[in-house]
Amino acid sequence: MKAYERLLQYVRIASASDEKGAGSPSAPGIWDMARLLEREMREMGLSEVCLDEHCYLYAAIPANIETEAAVLGFIAHMDVSPASPCEDIRARLVDYDGGDILLSEDKNIVMRVSDFPFLEDYAGKRLIVTDGTTLLGADDKAGIAEILTMAERLLADDSIKHGKIVIAFTPDEEIGRGTEHFDLKRFGADFAYTVDGGRFGEISYENFNASSAQVSFTGRSVHPGTAKNVLINAQLLAMEFFSMLPAAERPENTEGREGFFLLDESGGSVESAFQRYILRDHDARRLRAREDMIGEAARRINERYGEGRAEPVITQTYRNMAEVVEKYPFMIDIAKEAVRAAGGEPFIAPIRGGTDGANLSFMGLPCPNLGTASHNHHGRLEFACADDMELVVVTLVKIAEAYASIGKRQR
Repeated sequence: MKAYERLLQYVRIASASDEKGAGSPSAPGIWDMARLLEREMREMGLSEVCLDEHCYLYAAIPANIETEAAVLGFIAHMDVSPASPCEDIRARLVDYDGGDILLSEDKNIVMRVSDFPFLEDYAGKRLIVTDGTTLLGADDKAGIAEILTMAERLLADDSIKHGKIVIAFTPDEEIGRGTEHFDLKRFGADFAYTVDGGRFGEISYENFNASSAQVSFTGRSVHPGTAKNVLINAQLLAMEFFSMLPAAERPENTEGREGFFLLDESGGSVESAFQRYILRDHDARRLRAREDMIGEAARRINERYGEGRAEPVITQTYRNMAEVVEKYPFMIDIAKEAVRAAGGEPFIAPIRGGTDGANLSFMGLPCPNLGTASHNHHGRLEFACADDMELVVVTLVKIAEAYASIGKRQR
């Protein structure tokens, strides 16, 4: 089976994570996805298949060489983002000849080259798109499809020499909880790659350092008829607080390694209000400076309106995995050579977000990220390139071959 054919099957399962869900997984649809994959893995002949109580799915491909080599892992996540509609996904394969793509004639939904100039790079290839009313779910079901297609080929062709390969599919990556119950000992890898990126050929070993800030605002409510010099509107405190943060450092004004403040959620009334921010920066020192700016803005509000009017709580989320992965440069070199062997040109791209690989790297498993041949994640205009998904599969096979000559890591 081709990887894109698997993707078309997988996106039929509604498996969005839910930030308000308390368990692991956070939503029942992720169990549905996991059980479908568990059946497929067993039927394929993978060994050590295990779906645990937290909805982490593990499996292995036994080595077919006699020498002891490093155990190599591949990881993808089963949940999709809840940021856009993600149920009743209508995905289809289109032959792309260039120009704009009409996704829905009835609703006049068009993916335009003027918005996404890189579309023209795919002229002459086959793209998987939706009808524009939902996301696709290639993030990260394309990664799952590519890993399992690689596994199928390794199992079917004994001439491809490799050490032991282990696979893990995780829940709740999209809400930052993808590694909470990851069992490193059961997984057993010495080195691993997440397959959770964008364009084919992309290799990432840097990601944002991340924090979140929850700011609570306390107002004073009185009758508006007698409000002069007495009423303090918590909603206006929140608006004033927001205005103190630099507008040029919002996500819509940044790119590459530029960090940002994102006002992710807000609400309230005259008496009380809240804002939730996410803070991101590739440089840990600059992230701390952003945390300090949140504290300084709160101090200024309190100085002007009275102590306790603004109360920030900052929580660290994840760190830049470059601190770990840079100690293993051969992992990047192997990935580059594998991309070239598949007919592509590798390129290094910092992740403007997080990844399971970041937390896993700091848990002791070096884990850079590879592209899946997909774009526009988390939105209604998400798409994947079927032809380039095949090249990703070839890349994974080449990486597996390369690790046959890498020794086990001393922990």
